[in-house]
Amino acid sequence: MSGHEPRARPGPGTSTSRILVTAFAPFGGRATNTSALVADALAARWAGPEPLRIEILPVSFARARAELTAVVEDHRPAVVLCLGEAGGRSRLGLERVALNLMDARIPDEDGRSPVDLPVEPGGPLALMGSLPVKACFARLRERGFPVEVSMTAGTYVCNATFYTLMHLLAGRPETRGGFVHVPALPEPDQTPGASPQLATSPGREVDALAEAVETVLLTSLSVAEDLALATGRED
Repeated sequence: MSGHEPRARPGPGTSTSRILVTAFAPFGGRATNTSALVADALAARWAGPEPLRIEILPVSFARARAELTAVVEDHRPAVVLCLGEAGGRSRLGLERVALNLMDARIPDEDGRSPVDLPVEPGGPLALMGSLPVKACFARLRERGFPVEVSMTAGTYVCNATFYTLMHLLAGRPETRGGFVHVPALPEPDQTPGASPQLATSPGREVDALAEAVETVLLTSLSVAEDLALATGRED
């Protein structure tokens, strides 16, 4: 593990976590990672029909891969949703495609910066997520959440983790998996003398994102076949 204890909310009468949600620890000198804040808020509010397990992964190509593989193998969940934060995005990003490509502009937390290397040597160039992304998009739009269907999860650790997940699940049709990017929220201002308003975490935004992720999970549990809905782009 990465120094973070797993958090599980078991459902009535069972200790098996049927839903696995992963997020990332802080990286790059930041004190927080929005994906982990959202995962914590999700665990606190979750009242869904299946027990939920939260795992916090390091922003490391090698260690995130190893830890995700271990927890999926150990728990064999029915649904796996990986969360990551995305700077520069203003809305929830429902990722469709994972690329078999690592091309790191900045080093990961182990100091590794792979360039033009495959996530899985010999694997397909791309793998599709198996969650009902379009149904989730429609449900979130109906509820007023800013959301988009994204065709790229980048080429950093988020994408590598997404690809690792879908490669793991390739022979397991009983398990559905996908990736959601949440907007990276501003860090609390810890400067001495900062106003109390700036020194507190953006709780409302985190709670709203947790509600949106909860909607993704509940939709994934209830929808067997995705919608035939155009969500592509022309650029």
